[in-house]
Amino acid sequence: MAVDGTSATLLLCTADGTPLGPALMYNNTAATAAADRVAQVAPLDCAAHGPSAGLAKLLYLQSLPASADARFALHQADWISGHLCGRYGITDENNALKLGYDPVARAWPDWLDRLGVRHELLHAVVPPGKVLGPLDPGLAARWGLADATRIISGTTDSTAGFIATGAGPGEAVTTLGSTLVLKVCSGQPVFAPEHGVYSHRLGEHWLVGGASNSGGAVLRRYFSDAQMQQLSLAVKTGKPTGLDYYPLPGSGERFPENNPRLAPRLEPRPADDAVFFQGLLEGITAIELRGYRLLESLGTPRPQRIYTAGGGAVNEAWRVLREQALGIPVAVAPHQQAAYGAALLARQGATG
Repeated sequence: MAVDGTSATLLLCTADGTPLGPALMYNNTAATAAADRVAQVAPLDCAAHGPSAGLAKLLYLQSLPASADARFALHQADWISGHLCGRYGITDENNALKLGYDPVARAWPDWLDRLGVRHELLHAVVPPGKVLGPLDPGLAARWGLADATRIISGTTDSTAGFIATGAGPGEAVTTLGSTLVLKVCSGQPVFAPEHGVYSHRLGEHWLVGGASNSGGAVLRRYFSDAQMQQLSLAVKTGKPTGLDYYPLPGSGERFPENNPRLAPRLEPRPADDAVFFQGLLEGITAIELRGYRLLESLGTPRPQRIYTAGGGAVNEAWRVLREQALGIPVAVAPHQQAAYGAALLARQGATG
């Protein structure tokens, strides 16, 4: 069994895994003062910048009175895996990235000392897909699972989603969910936080990419799923609308332009909903194209194929629009669920 979960969700717990308070969720941005401290010390190419990163949350949590009894600061995947095998204090290289872990050196960096990070709260770090230990016998009996069931180190949800698609070196995955996420499988890492670009180590390769705030959340502000399904039939893939939209749910963008003040561009709105809908699809596609061009300029290979995951993957008209704009074959991934990717990791750990 392997667990995937959103990175940067963090909680403090005792040596036996007892939580000492609620977890700070992945999208919690309350640790702004701690993030300012990180910005003064952490290298610019570190993925631990920002108030939503795990490192800012750790600095905030260890300042609380409850931290006196803390033994570990765990991500959700770490805590669940620890509960399954009774062995806490271990994380994977992907979840550790936003906590300040250096995936190139494969070590916790010395500059964490300058922030006063309590090293006893940090984890032992292993690659995804490694055996952590056997499933707790009591849990195996409770669930009717074999005593030989082993717990395997997991990963983040987005990395598990990439694994699920089956994409390999020189290929990419675009996730069309609430947000737009791009990842290219590269032989070399790229870290460019000024563009919102970071890299996850996966075996001997790197998943290089970024996440835009644009995506399905913008579409759902204007149309229901049923309306989008109907409007997609009216999309004219051979006739661009000429609308120059930058669809965002609100001010602020992360990738391919890291600009917290970037405003949405959604005017003018035509009277015809079908034209407006197509303009939104074209706008998100333009961001995707800009993202892949940026990644290529930073050193990633030009993708030979792009697999699509997420709710938008089923929209054939959008797939055609994207393939025309990107100039790269675009295919719908046969498997898209992060849980499927975690299952593949579990199989790798069981047979590797």
